[in-house]
Amino acid sequence: MNYHDHLSDDRPLDAAAAELTRLLDAVELTRLFDAVPLSAHRFGHDHDVGGPTTDVEADVLAAVRERAGAIHERLAHDHGVYAVELAGSTGGGKTLLLERLIERAPEDERIGVIVGDVAGEDDARRLRAHGVAVENVNTGKECHLDPGLVADALEGFDLETLDTLYLENVGNMVCPADFPLGADRRVLVVSTTEGEDVVRKHPMLVQTADTVVINKVDVAEAVGTDVDRLRDDVETVAPGTPVIATDARGGTGVDALAAALRAGRGHGEHDHDAGPDRTHGSGGR
Repeated sequence: MNYHDHLSDDRPLDAAAAELTRLLDAVELTRLFDAVPLSAHRFGHDHDVGGPTTDVEADVLAAVRERAGAIHERLAHDHGVYAVELAGSTGGGKTLLLERLIERAPEDERIGVIVGDVAGEDDARRLRAHGVAVENVNTGKECHLDPGLVADALEGFDLETLDTLYLENVGNMVCPADFPLGADRRVLVVSTTEGEDVVRKHPMLVQTADTVVINKVDVAEAVGTDVDRLRDDVETVAPGTPVIATDARGGTGVDALAAALRAGRGHGEHDHDAGPDRTHGSGGR
């Protein structure tokens, strides 16, 4: 018997070892996150536990939350605009998911999009091709959007002509966690191509999400990612957070995501004097 034959005979042991590792990881995550209450929400973290180490940091984060709250008031209460943020890594499929959501939107829904990228406007061009109003924000060295950048971008829209505003954050799984943008909902998009441990490595951002999307499930087997494991990790890190599996390219699960976002409208629809042309807002700039 050669070495490779010996390995093949031990496959049941390998499977058992893998399952034991999974269980131990789950126990460790549960221990860590049961020790503190979930503190994240769409307007930022409550840093009472494990929070900032300096008064300056606390003041900065408080100012961010206050600015995000002001944006929420302006959008939701002053103009009746429903805002949804999409966060997640570069290459996870946020833009394509957003395209699919726009394609499925009712014809009379006026949509605007703020696109955050470090540089360029590739994503903005893709979204403008769908006839929606788009403001492109290049952050330079910054790895996330912040309420100040969002407030500036809002000046490019006539908010009275919008029903829904999507905010596509810069591709990053760390930085956006402490920078709420004032949206009604934060959708976190993780991809099977990011590895089976992506949720365990980024618990803070997961905790800020109202919905977690597991995208690219069509290639999960090819890249060796267990989708059920990702679901379990989300439940461990942020119990009760809805999880939707999607294949944005093929369309699987997109209808479920669209339905979940429609159900999440907490401030109702509002009537506009303007017609249903989606290009209203920033004029496609």
